Amino acid sequence: MEKANWQLSQLDAMFHDVRQWNKLKHLRQELGHCHAHVDAHRRLSLPTGQGIGQTSRRDSLPNSLAKFLVTTRRDGRRCSLPILPARRDSKMARDLTLDSTAASAAAAAAAAASPYRKFSRDSIDDDGGAHLDNSDSVIFEEDEDEYVKEPQLSTQNGSAGSSGDPASGSGSLGSGPLLATSSGSSAEQQAMANKPRFISVNSLEDVQAVRCAEFHPTGRLYAVGSNSKTLRICSYPKLSDLSEDHTTQASTVLFKRTKHHKGSIYCLAWSPAGDLIATGSNDKTVKLMRFNPDTCNMEGPEVELAMHDGTVRDVCFIEDMSNKSSLLVSAGAGDCKIYVTDCASGTPFQALSGHSGHVLSLYTWGGAMFISGSQDKTVRMWDLRTRGCVNMITPLTSPSSPVNKGSAVASVAVDPSGRLMVSGHEDSTCVLYDIRGNRTIQSFKPHTSDVRSVRFSPSAYYLLTGGYDNKLVLTDLQGDLTMSLPSIVVAQHQDKVISGRWHPNEFSFISSSADKTCALWALPPL
Repeated sequence: MEKANWQLSQLDAMFHDVRQWNKLKHLRQELGHCHAHVDAHRRLSLPTGQGIGQTSRRDSLPNSLAKFLVTTRRDGRRCSLPILPARRDSKMARDLTLDSTAASAAAAAAAAASPYRKFSRDSIDDDGGAHLDNSDSVIFEEDEDEYVKEPQLSTQNGSAGSSGDPASGSGSLGSGPLLATSSGSSAEQQAMANKPRFISVNSLEDVQAVRCAEFHPTGRLYAVGSNSKTLRICSYPKLSDLSEDHTTQASTVLFKRTKHHKGSIYCLAWSPAGDLIATGSNDKTVKLMRFNPDTCNMEGPEVELAMHDGTVRDVCFIEDMSNKSSLLVSAGAGDCKIYVTDCASGTPFQALSGHSGHVLSLYTWGGAMFISGSQDKTVRMWDLRTRGCVNMITPLTSPSSPVNKGSAVASVAVDPSGRLMVSGHEDSTCVLYDIRGNRTIQSFKPHTSDVRSVRFSPSAYYLLTGGYDNKLVLTDLQGDLTMSLPSIVVAQHQDKVISGRWHPNEFSFISSSADKTCALWALPPL
């Protein structure tokens, strides 16, 4: 628990400055609107008390200003603490503290930065904010500016229509400080460079592009598949001795099988129990094998499934609780059908139709439901209990555009609660979607090219995305999801990133790339 808390505190440190800029911009802009309303009422000669800025009632104030309360820090000092709207899962929320000196420095930097940029948002959550009673005291400083000067941070605040690169990553496969300002004192830049950063722990090299990598459910192993038709299983190293000056080591390969398929290995997956592994290939087959994690060897004969008539792009396992067996879901090109196979008998027993384009991604989060993303620009939700599609979504990658028709869905994922979905698209956009509310929350661009991989962290605090711009980006999901989301580059390859996967228990991840490597990234301990 202490280790987990430390890892989360390290990530908080990474995003601290970005969060403060976002809060400051939002507060200043809300206050600017307040003054604009006051001026308008004065010009219209309205009676005193009827203008939005001339009443003492708290519920007449802008939401962000009404949430700016006097709070006591843990060390006993008094400071102003902005209270963010409640997240979708309140038990995941954590206290955010803003030192008064840091707030003053942020305000001074914002006043000196350029150019002007009007801060905007497109909120669809009318009742998601925290409600305050009239006993709460509100304090805020007046600001006559309607436009906010945006600090020149080399981080990207993703939102609909945003552009630019997030901060550069670190590690042996990347370069540059994690957070670096384009201006400011050398002391400030040094402080930024000293922030926690992911480093490349291990790297596996192949002779061709590495397409897929997945952690074993125990976290002690991870499997890697490549275009060289080779399947490898590597051990997960101990990270207790990891340091900032760590030199990337070669991965320890415990199992290797060459010519595992007749073609490239496009995808692989572990069963929830970790005793089965499945791989898919452009040889149009799926191979299902029983695996012993103790001996790190395959057991018994492998099952080859040949029902697909095109490249198998993704596979995933679903636990059938009725007979306590595993079901394998696979999909890809060709007829664009999704096949369900009984792992006990090795027999496909269901073919699901609906997509009109190649199925590029599958994801399940427990139970009998899973989702699929396709080149037909749609995401479909399937329930094996009803033997069909229960919902179809066309994520709008540019909601403000009247001609927006979406983009091919290259990757999909759902958070552990089953309430929030994210889709990665070929136009470099990610879309957050409220499953229960059946509505888009926002779209943002953490990359400058195709987003080929999206995954929520185990506690859904962060989103890890990988793209064809060679980068892996971490997006902070704590706070109001309708607002601009802070993003930073945490790792970088020399060629396109194809996949990124979180460790099931620790705050580390693996990535596979067209640069012929699979890398393990982690935060060094204190």
